[in-house]
Amino acid sequence: MDSWLTSLIGRSLGYDDVTAIESWRLSFGSGWAHGAPGLVYAGLVGLIVLSVVFYRRYQRRGRRAARIALAGGRAILLCLLFLILADPVLELKLTSNPKPVFWVLVDGTDSMAIEDKLPEDERRRFADAVALGNYLASRDSKLTASANGNGLAANGNGHGEEQRPHASVPSSGSAPPPAVSRMDYVRAIAARETGNPFQKLSEKFRLKTFVLDRKDGVRAVEADDDGRFEPQAFQKALTTDGDVTALGAGLEDLLLRHGAGNVAGMLVISDFDQNTGPTPTAAARKLAQAGVKLFTVGLGPASARDLAVKNLDAPLKMKKAEQSTLTITLAHDELDDRPVTVRLIALPAGADSAASNEPVLLGEKDVTLAERSTSVEFPFTPEETGRWVFTAEAGEKTSTLDERGLARIVPLEGEVVGQNNAADREVTIIDDFMRLLYVEYEPTWEWRFVKEVFHRDPLVGLRGFRTYLRSSDPVVRERNELFTNSLVLPRKEFFQTDVIFLGDMPSSALSTRFCELVKEFVGEFGGGLVVIAGPRFGPGQLAATPLADMLPVRVDSDARIRDEREFRLELTAFGRSGGQFDFMQLGTSPEDALEGWNNLGRLPWYQPVKAVEPGVTTVLAEHPTDVTSDGRTKQPLIAIRKYGKGEVVYIAFDELWRLRRAHGEKYYRAFWGPLIKRLGLSHALGSQKRFVVRTDRKEYRADDKVLLSVEAYDEDFEKLTETDVDGKSIEATVIRPRRSVEGHTETTLAVSQLKPGVFETRIPVFEPGEYRVRVTDPVTKDTSEVHFQVASVSAERRSAVRNVALEESLAAETGGRTYSLETVSKLPEDFSPPRLVERSTDIFPIWSTWPFFVVVIGLMLGEWFWRKMVNLA
Repeated sequence: MDSWLTSLIGRSLGYDDVTAIESWRLSFGSGWAHGAPGLVYAGLVGLIVLSVVFYRRYQRRGRRAARIALAGGRAILLCLLFLILADPVLELKLTSNPKPVFWVLVDGTDSMAIEDKLPEDERRRFADAVALGNYLASRDSKLTASANGNGLAANGNGHGEEQRPHASVPSSGSAPPPAVSRMDYVRAIAARETGNPFQKLSEKFRLKTFVLDRKDGVRAVEADDDGRFEPQAFQKALTTDGDVTALGAGLEDLLLRHGAGNVAGMLVISDFDQNTGPTPTAAARKLAQAGVKLFTVGLGPASARDLAVKNLDAPLKMKKAEQSTLTITLAHDELDDRPVTVRLIALPAGADSAASNEPVLLGEKDVTLAERSTSVEFPFTPEETGRWVFTAEAGEKTSTLDERGLARIVPLEGEVVGQNNAADREVTIIDDFMRLLYVEYEPTWEWRFVKEVFHRDPLVGLRGFRTYLRSSDPVVRERNELFTNSLVLPRKEFFQTDVIFLGDMPSSALSTRFCELVKEFVGEFGGGLVVIAGPRFGPGQLAATPLADMLPVRVDSDARIRDEREFRLELTAFGRSGGQFDFMQLGTSPEDALEGWNNLGRLPWYQPVKAVEPGVTTVLAEHPTDVTSDGRTKQPLIAIRKYGKGEVVYIAFDELWRLRRAHGEKYYRAFWGPLIKRLGLSHALGSQKRFVVRTDRKEYRADDKVLLSVEAYDEDFEKLTETDVDGKSIEATVIRPRRSVEGHTETTLAVSQLKPGVFETRIPVFEPGEYRVRVTDPVTKDTSEVHFQVASVSAERRSAVRNVALEESLAAETGGRTYSLETVSKLPEDFSPPRLVERSTDIFPIWSTWPFFVVVIGLMLGEWFWRKMVNLA
């Protein structure tokens, strides 16, 4: 069959790009006709005979040839109407080469509204490449027309505000082009009448466009079913309202909701400043596996003058009257040899602070930027307790004073983004101590040395370390303050503990009451539990206790100690990385970790387990050869997991004291110190766990809602309910930012019960600044206070440059390539993937088609007209 005829038939049936009709077959869809086609044929013959008899015997006027023709037309018409009852269908086997799908994803976050300070020649090149002048002229004319109507116009980025007009881009040699936002360049490309890459892509592909402006996915731009590009709709959809750039989540959402079937390629236009959500590299690999090539267009300079306070390193809790070192890390681009001023100040953040609300200048240093990263240290000895906010600032010091009475520090000349020139960190200064409880059957080397380490630790001390030794003399337990007399302490005393060590204990010594208290301590109050396996009883003793559900491993009551041969502990990738689990680092560098763990030497034994709890456990160290019951997973030696609000650590031996060999406490303290601080300082200390006030974040944007939660218990650490408090709710006072020098705006609100022990409410915030929330303890009537910041500028403004490395890696991962504003118009010509060959079998009801209708109406009108012509009644 001729190709033009095949294509015509395909289009008439609603199919584009049909290249061949392999076969066709007529059949009947109606049940009676499909089962007995003879009845259909008999009916057709009967209708034909009826038409002939009618015209031969009852229509004698007119010529014989005319009557025969009319009889034939009537027979065909009746047969077609009869066939409607039989539901005739046409079965076609088609071969087609449909257009592949092409995705376009445009970054719609706030960073795309940045107006980059580009060199003049670069601005000219970009303006010429995207026909910026035509776009601005068209936009300004629309704004002028709109302004004549109401004085205000949308600025194209989703915000209604008064517009400053942009002049058209001058020709070469005249004034430089105006500074425009990154999104304006994208809109200008979409508005091009000639050389429009989106238009060209829609001619070769079924184009589907999306905007990345959510942290959990993308927003589809409405388009017709044929994938034709609609410039006006596309430009209207290009807003910059997104708060964060979540490229990974966006790509995952495309794969999940839209699928990658017959998707040939994808164009991502962004500054690639990924700042939240999963890494996009993993999603790019999935695209590559689906055969999708990813092309990128990067917006924003690859480098720009920028000074940033990358990190303010300070411990979460500091001890009063003991010196600590706070480290400020600066990063910069294109600012070599520039002098800057670095300042560190502290401001009391809570009502529990003994200081006034005036800022305290902790130090100020002038440094010269020589390396891309510079660290500045400030020694600090706290003199007051409470919660403090430490703020690090860097920039140029001026002679004007800010509202705190300090010389103002402003961004350096040429910086596009100034928000990243400061960083905050909340620190709690305590005059309290951590409370450790070590439960052991009898004294061991591990027990002795842990006790010595924490007796000398300023955060624990002699008052903070207590122990229960099952084998000790009851008289000693009664009289010595180091010991607890009973394993099951009163709730008021038990829940003041911060970390529990559980050593080598028989199951008979662990009462159900003790185990349930431990589960509540970790799960509800965020306490820490360290389980240390010993050689005498082993962790299998815990298999039949309530503690078994908490462990990072599945223990086996029949397992026995393995001491057949010595071995060296091996660190897993998580254990070697340090970072998240700094207690495995044994110092400040990877070299320290290597030397420290080698110093442990060969271990003589360990306690095996049945399996590792899947999905919740992180194994940090493992046996070099022995495996668990699945035959693949190596036996865990050090593992950690989250349980409720707290964490549980499992150690398969009590031989870590060997880290002291030849180095004293250096490596031993480097392990236990950070571990106990991780477990004990992640929650309120001691009795403060009874009433905890917190917010879901520390930083918000205007128009967000702050989730305020209060965990409330009575003096015996029993959950408070609404019946235990006046007015069935807890009272809170929101202290809003200063509106004027006269003071703050305070609002009182009720925090209602969510469930026993937990009260929650949401607080809308509208103005930028620091907010404080003061909550009254219904039991003691004391007040607790939390603070949070509301920023007027989003996280998108913290970086002025695009992430070139991510841009290039995404393209390389899928076999695509990167383009610029000047070269993106070449993409439609560069990318010409072969079309897929699709073979399909389709069934079409003939009677409901336009040709069938036209034939029936034509026969009816033709017969009527012809009868008139031959004067038949």
